[in-house]
Amino acid sequence: MAMLLFSRRNPKLGKWRQWSKYTQQQRARLYIIWRCTVILVCWQE
Repeated sequence: MAMLLFSRRNPKLGKWRQWSKYTQQQRARLYIIWRCTVILVCWQE
C-alpha cells in the first residue's frame, strides 16, 4: 500500500516500473523464441 502511494507522488517512478515490467516480458518472450529455435535446429541435424 505504501508503494502505491509513493508511485502516485512520483509519476516517473511509476513509468520506470511499467517500462521495467514491459522489458522483462519482452526478454522472456525472446528467450522462449530463441530456445525453440535452438531446439528445432538441433532436432533437424
